[in-house]
Amino acid sequence: MQEQHRPLSIKGLTVAYQKKPVLQNITFDIPEGKLIGIVGPNGAGKSTLIKAALGLIPRLTGDVSIYGKPYREQRKLVGYVPQRESVDWDFPTSALDVVMMGRYGHLGWFKRPGSKERQIALECLEKVGMADFAGRQISQLSGGQQQRIFLARALAQDARLYFMDEPFVGVDAATEKAIITLLNELKKQGKTVLVVHHDLSTVKEYFDWVMLLNVKLMGIGPADELFTKENLQRTYGGRLTLLNRSDDAIFVSAR
Repeated sequence: MQEQHRPLSIKGLTVAYQKKPVLQNITFDIPEGKLIGIVGPNGAGKSTLIKAALGLIPRLTGDVSIYGKPYREQRKLVGYVPQRESVDWDFPTSALDVVMMGRYGHLGWFKRPGSKERQIALECLEKVGMADFAGRQISQLSGGQQQRIFLARALAQDARLYFMDEPFVGVDAATEKAIITLLNELKKQGKTVLVVHHDLSTVKEYFDWVMLLNVKLMGIGPADELFTKENLQRTYGGRLTLLNRSDDAIFVSAR
């Protein structure tokens, strides 16, 4: 256990595509046991931030540490739910097989999953309401069901730090409720979860902390303090329309 270290610490992170900065000099520390919403306009670098932290894309500058060490040394502590559209759903595999993939980090390369891993995977499917679909091909599932399968896979990893890239996009109300229930369960277990999120009207309801991002870090901290009209206007600029100007609720259009 490395409790003295933050779950995620990023220092001076810059990422560029074709010499154009997508993220510029990002520095922050995340406290343990929080649900953190990452918000900002399209093209702000939200998904890029997650991919850079996980080493999926190269960094121009900067350091990323997971509980005080590089990600490659801490893979077992990290769970990742990618954007649904980035996955090849035609790959011929069952829902149960997808969830069992979450156990590979605990097994090592040459050990095949056994009855214990199968039981853990089934329990994770049960938690997301998908136990009855264990044998179903993933291509035959609806978008919301596919998202639940990926959440179950992340659960099966039994990580301490989770990255989720737009898990609420394109899902029905029942799946959204299932996801937020799951996030709160992870929080109760002391886990830390970072979520790329678009629906600004639910940010204060769903998250403890919020990260405001638009190429540069515009702010990070408790949602009750940081999620204000002024900070949102600064983050979104002309792309933000305030639909409700009361201080206790901010319903916005930010596309």
